[in-house]
Amino acid sequence: MEKFKAVLNLHLKHHNALGYGLVTLLTAGMEKIFSAVVFECPCTAAWNLPYGLVFLLVPALALFILGYALSARTWRLLTGCCASGARLRCCCRLRSALVCAHISWAAALAPVTWVAVALLGGSFYQCAASGSVHLVRRLCAGRDSSCAAQMPLVPCQKAEAKVQDILTELKAQSQVLGWILIAAVIVFLTVFTSVSRCLSPVSYQQLKFWRIYSKKEREILKSQATEHATELAKENVRCFFEGSDPKEWNTPSRKDWEQISLLYTFNPKDQFYSMLHKYVNRKEKNNSLGSAEGDAVIPVLHFVDASDISNGPF
Repeated sequence: MEKFKAVLNLHLKHHNALGYGLVTLLTAGMEKIFSAVVFECPCTAAWNLPYGLVFLLVPALALFILGYALSARTWRLLTGCCASGARLRCCCRLRSALVCAHISWAAALAPVTWVAVALLGGSFYQCAASGSVHLVRRLCAGRDSSCAAQMPLVPCQKAEAKVQDILTELKAQSQVLGWILIAAVIVFLTVFTSVSRCLSPVSYQQLKFWRIYSKKEREILKSQATEHATELAKENVRCFFEGSDPKEWNTPSRKDWEQISLLYTFNPKDQFYSMLHKYVNRKEKNNSLGSAEGDAVIPVLHFVDASDISNGPF
């Protein structure tokens, strides 16, 4: 039992890192399965390039779109934007663009992993490069005149021996590109994290408290919403079968829900920890929760918008 508690505490403490690690491992595993079971280079001049690029890039694009779809912030940003009178509130604003940029970076983890692992493996790149006219011309420079015609057969090990050795060069190029991509992502992530933490308007300890608050608010909101919805459903069903009038029920209005669903912006004048926190403090003042002077989107506070009633993005 003690070991189980230790594992659980480790998961709760590092759930973001573990989640990203799991996504990375699953993506790498998928790539290995695709390259070993599904991928088979056609070894023709017409099909090598498009076939290799499709396996290298199309799954990455699909994973990127899936990353967007699984993000709670995506649907927080989009839900209701096409409704009458809401388009101006949702679109063409700097904070929406910044939120989209952060969602894009988070969604890019799986696609980058796919491309990096595929490049390190080399199969997709070898197939695509052997069908590229420009690369073939460069690789065959100084070789026999039949080299260009033999190049599409190289990935299938069917080319002449004097041309087949180019396969090693293609794999080396692919792996170098893969390591460059990995290094670039690590450097960018380190720089981005360091700069965002450096520009954080709150201290390290307050940021830890803020994360705890966001987690507890999400849990309590879900619990209270479930209880409230259950009681309301029971009341409506009772009135339906008994033919009676429902008792007065205090439920947040559409505008109330809209207010707490807005994208979070930090304001040093009033350090609210969420849009719900801001709503209950400004409700009596009858102030709008929209943009105000001094509001700003802070990258290090991205977890605030990720807090949702449900555990999933939908």
